[in-house]
Amino acid sequence: MKRTIFRATAAAMAVLAPATATPLIAPAAQAQDASIGAELTAGTNNDDFRTLYENASSSMNWLEIIKRYQSRGYDNVKVVTAYSKAMDRLIPLVLIQPENKTKRSSAPTLYLLNGADGGEGRANWIAQTDIIDYYGGNLSKNTTGVKSPGIGANIVIPMAGAFSYYSDWTGDNAGLQGVNRKGETGGRQKWETFMTKELPGAFEKFEVDGTKVANSTKAIAGMSMSGTTSLAYAEHNPGMYAAVGSFSGCASTTSPHGAAFVNITLNRGNSSMEEMWGGPQSATARHNDALLGAEQLRGTKNIYVSNGSGLAGEHDMLNSPRVKGNVAASATVIVEGGAIEMATNGCTNELKMKTDTLGIGVNYNFRFTGTHQWGYWQDDTRYFWKDLVNGLGTGAQKPTASADPNFKEQGASLGS
Repeated sequence: MKRTIFRATAAAMAVLAPATATPLIAPAAQAQDASIGAELTAGTNNDDFRTLYENASSSMNWLEIIKRYQSRGYDNVKVVTAYSKAMDRLIPLVLIQPENKTKRSSAPTLYLLNGADGGEGRANWIAQTDIIDYYGGNLSKNTTGVKSPGIGANIVIPMAGAFSYYSDWTGDNAGLQGVNRKGETGGRQKWETFMTKELPGAFEKFEVDGTKVANSTKAIAGMSMSGTTSLAYAEHNPGMYAAVGSFSGCASTTSPHGAAFVNITLNRGNSSMEEMWGGPQSATARHNDALLGAEQLRGTKNIYVSNGSGLAGEHDMLNSPRVKGNVAASATVIVEGGAIEMATNGCTNELKMKTDTLGIGVNYNFRFTGTHQWGYWQDDTRYFWKDLVNGLGTGAQKPTASADPNFKEQGASLGS
């Protein structure tokens, strides 16, 4: 634990170091054209899913959660297996359709990315938040806690991609490349190609029970590692996303502190920036630096970017439902999570200065408290609602305070 805290604190302190000015040049690596699209198969009773499950490097704990929801009548929650031709890889997806069946035909879609865990462990949207109930909707269900109509859109969550930044890599790392249809190691990681070129087109043709699931309106959101990625995707694909969410991410990837963050994350997967992008000052790294590329956000509407201060907040206390009186857990989120969030706060302030200077409208939410943990990212699903629904055009009404008793609006500095 000391080593982890040291790394987190080092990253936090790196924010104070002067950033090296790096010019933005023409990108050397972009998502490949993949007009053929991915191949999608629904359910778990098929060869693709069986191959994926039998060769999984993790226990796929999220699958048991999905089964529990399905056993309680949530017929809008499904497992879909994608085959990416660009990566020669099988990828599990969770699809959450609107609970209201009248809204399931040709609905807009939120692509929601996990953090460094990639969904392969326990630190993911399915295991750590109420995303199925809150964004999917649960008004017809006999549940305690939040009662929500949902956002009236599909939510698609890739449950793979640990320590990948959901980026197109320039090098190989067999331990992170998953498996193909033969049960062998997949090809080089091309996550941006998959997420922006292969998957959307395939999903917009995908049918459930003979009904087309999705239209072409889409949004992207991520947290921590993927909070960097969601901004990069929006910059690399102007006009693709009707709403963009970035929670506790670090837009910069080539500054001293930005590169430190990236390497700390990749080191956990036995990798490095050299392997992913060819080094912190490579053309590919600069292409993926969302701070350098901020001008490309011009014209994108409904951008929500959030960060806590790093100071302990309600979700970090011993009486928090997440900490449950565990002194060690509380200390970890307050010390380690606080250091990380303090550092990403510096990154987010850098981005705000840049977008303000450029005159690009972004809805920033700087919370006065809060560390780098899931309680605050679940809160972000509440704060992001307005921008998300405006972009997707569903008109879904956000649950009132009485319908969401476990959420307490926090003091924050909001700006655009």
